[in-house]
Amino acid sequence: MTSPSSTDAPPDHGRTPGTARAALSYRGFRIIFVGLALSNIGTWMQNFTLPAYIDDRTGRPALVGVMIFAQLGPLLLLSIPAGVLADRVSKQKLQLTMQTTSVLLTLAIAWFVATDAALWTIFAAQFGIGVANALNAPAFQASMPLLVHRQDLPGAISLNSAMINGTRVMGPVLAALLGVAGLSIAGILVVNAGTYMFFIIALLIVRMPDVRSGSTDRGFRALSTGLRIARDRLVLNRLLIGMFLFSLFSLVYIGLFPSVARLNFGIDSAGSTYRWLYAVWGAGAFFGAIAVGTWFSNIDRKVLIVRGLIGFSISLALFSQLRGPEFAFPVGFVLGFCYFMTATAITTTLQLNMKNTERATVMPLWFMVFGGTVPIGNLVFGVVIEWVGARAVLGFGAAFALFLSWWLDLRRLPRSAFLPEADGGEPYTQ
Repeated sequence: MTSPSSTDAPPDHGRTPGTARAALSYRGFRIIFVGLALSNIGTWMQNFTLPAYIDDRTGRPALVGVMIFAQLGPLLLLSIPAGVLADRVSKQKLQLTMQTTSVLLTLAIAWFVATDAALWTIFAAQFGIGVANALNAPAFQASMPLLVHRQDLPGAISLNSAMINGTRVMGPVLAALLGVAGLSIAGILVVNAGTYMFFIIALLIVRMPDVRSGSTDRGFRALSTGLRIARDRLVLNRLLIGMFLFSLFSLVYIGLFPSVARLNFGIDSAGSTYRWLYAVWGAGAFFGAIAVGTWFSNIDRKVLIVRGLIGFSISLALFSQLRGPEFAFPVGFVLGFCYFMTATAITTTLQLNMKNTERATVMPLWFMVFGGTVPIGNLVFGVVIEWVGARAVLGFGAAFALFLSWWLDLRRLPRSAFLPEADGGEPYTQ
């Protein structure tokens, strides 16, 4: 199938290439984008509700960490095999199968919560959803960029990041409103199960591009293809290792947000104040993501990465030391903004330094270091927080982010570290 990004001819949509408006000019991208956005509202309702439910039911940050590991751990364990699978089968059928599986498992969790079932049943079902997401993600990420021209990829990535974080805001707000209206936690989970249908319908309408690497490697040789590409292209190597360390040490607060709010600010994780604090942080992440493809579209992303990490370090340090909720709201907004401005700039730089045929094997590594490493940090530091408190853990994460602002300064890398323009790379700037 010929895709918009498969041609060398410039896009003819009349928009400024690389912007969010340019990406939205493609019909297929718009349909998938809207369907996924509506589905993700439900997903973030669940991602917000379940950790708070576990924290409220047990009062144990360590068990919240177990919940986050069940949700995201499969990304670490299965991302590379999932990338190989995505390169061997129909990406469209794979995504439809995984979305349907997630619907059934979400309904199971709703039943377990409604009946106060043993925690292990909830963890097991959530792990199943994590497996489905891990198998789905490489297929989606390999085909989604091909819905737009390569020059418009930065705008598409920025929009996707903004959508994830916009729904991160809308999900908790909608969950809070439904809770006020009397809907139970189990009922909120049933609503999430229904929202999966928006993305399923979008997948049935739009034919997703199915470009494959053409590799004949099998087994461990196939699994190592992405590692070889990342090793040989220094910019990919640096970004992947940097994101691994950032996720492990500096993003601990995300999964443990309900525990941090309760321990540092005295906010009840089951109350409305917590819901609004999480929503404000998500709003900051939304604007940080969309800024890369709009307000900051003319700024070199290598500069954005450095500035974003410095801003993140300062705001996380402040967030870790606050004693009440009053200043947690504005600082949380800035923290979310810097976090996803950085993550979006890194993701865009990574994508633009890969050939189309490399995505199915390299992007699984990205999911491993970005999403898959977070649950490891949550699992370990959830226990550490019970020993030393949340302030020390978050303070260490802030200091480490400041170190990364130096180590991830891509302006110090030579031209040879980046994908050549002849292979679809960006013009080299320093």
